[in-house]
Amino acid sequence: MIEAGLQAHAARQAVRLEIVTVIWMALEAALAIGAGVAARSVVLTAFGVDSVVELLSGTVLAWRMSVEAGGAGIARVDRVERRATMAAAVLLVLLCAYVVISSAGGLLLGIRPDGSVLGIVVAAVAVIGMPLLAWAKRRVNRRLQSAALRADIAETVTCAYMAGVTLAGVALSMLPGAWWLQYVAALALLIWLVPETKEALEAAR
Repeated sequence: MIEAGLQAHAARQAVRLEIVTVIWMALEAALAIGAGVAARSVVLTAFGVDSVVELLSGTVLAWRMSVEAGGAGIARVDRVERRATMAAAVLLVLLCAYVVISSAGGLLLGIRPDGSVLGIVVAAVAVIGMPLLAWAKRRVNRRLQSAALRADIAETVTCAYMAGVTLAGVALSMLPGAWWLQYVAALALLIWLVPETKEALEAAR
């Protein structure tokens, strides 16, 4: 009985952390995509779209954990989770294609993106906040031992790495003559995006 109570308490904590994740990702996506479009920045826009994918994942996981916290089974969540995974996989495939085509086109055509102070702030906040959020989720998952939450933690850590690359790319590209660094930084995001896309496609199938 005590064990079940501790499990339910941990699940409620997980729900609260996922709600924080969803709110954070919604703000991050809106600001990063807006700043990216305004500055014609591939790397910022890609970072924002990846936040949309993580927003979708966090929403489904919050629901799943709330079902567990209520003591019900999770079988009825599976169908929605599969649909959300497929949607995330499609978004990631489109994102990879966008990064490759836009970066190659921008480099070949010499399109110079503008600097973005807002983009730098958004990425900097994510670099600091995402590892803290991942640490909190990891603490909760010591009790839950949830594979779904473990995958979500990996996505949160990935977001921190992507934010770091985005921050470096946008900041360095503001130096005279270094505009091309944004495209290089965008292509570097594929190091994390491609494995994430493969995993999402396999899960969706």
